Amino acid sequence: MTDMTISVSPALKQWIDERVALGEYADAAEYVRDLLRRDQEQSADEAEWLKAKIDEGRASGRLNQNPKNVLREIMTEYPANRG
Repeated sequence: MTDMTISVSPALKQWIDERVALGEYADAAEYVRDLLRRDQEQSADEAEWLKAKIDEGRASGRLNQNPKNVLREIMTEYPANRG
C-alpha cells in the first residue's frame, strides 16, 4: 500500500470518528478506503448504465420526423414534464 496524507475540516474529522466509533470500521483509514471503493463501484455502474443507454439509442434507429415535432408530441403527451 501507499501512504497518503489528507486534511479534513474539524466537522469531517468528527464525522469520521463517529463512524469508526460505531464499530463498523477499525480506523479512519479503513473508513476512507471503504468510501473510495464504493465511489469506484458507483462510477463503474454509472458508466455501464450510460453505455447501455447509448447502445439502446443506436439500436432504436433514426427518426424521419422533424425533431421539433417529436418534442412537441412528447410535451403534449406528458405535460407534467414541461419546465
